[in-house]
Amino acid sequence: MSSFGRLRSVSEADKPYHHGDLRSAVIDAAVAEVEAVGAAGVSLRKIARRAGVSHAAPMHHFGDKTGLFTAIATEGFRLSAEAIGQRTTGRFGFLDGGVAYVEWAITHPGYFEVMYRPGLYRTDDPHLVRAKDAAFDVLNGSAAALAAEWDLDDAAGLVLAGWSLGHGLATLILAGNLNGRIDIEPDQIAARLEQGVIALGSVTAKRQRGA
Repeated sequence: MSSFGRLRSVSEADKPYHHGDLRSAVIDAAVAEVEAVGAAGVSLRKIARRAGVSHAAPMHHFGDKTGLFTAIATEGFRLSAEAIGQRTTGRFGFLDGGVAYVEWAITHPGYFEVMYRPGLYRTDDPHLVRAKDAAFDVLNGSAAALAAEWDLDDAAGLVLAGWSLGHGLATLILAGNLNGRIDIEPDQIAARLEQGVIALGSVTAKRQRGA
């Protein structure tokens, strides 16, 4: 098995259910169900069974599956912003935040799948909008800080490049597309990606100079 296949989720669904925290229990169970069968295969009945609650409980709290996915996406953006934001300090905070983005994604695949599939949830939900904005503020703020620190002109370009790299790598890993193709130990991913970016940057600079 490729080293990427050994990465494990940190779903909360195996924690014991406590009455009085039913909403969280249903979200945890739904995230675990997404990890098990994918968002397309999720059913409220199976989620209720996994959470150990009545079949009516998910509908009572979230209305329908779209409402539940909205809650999952909201919580995912909140959790990811909190985790990544802690890593975006210092002169290289934007780079460290990119590593944190990938690490968070591959250890929270259920959340990650839902968060970036807006067709699953209500994009105009005010709680979701605030959570998404806060997550983007972490990305945008750390890019602006990096640009200021190193006298770079295009912070938006940093956001585009950094987000594309981090999200693309996380997606490749989660889909298993690197298995058997690029064998890199998990603790080497960041270093190898940095070397690849440096090499690409060097070639791109030569092309711009007309070499």
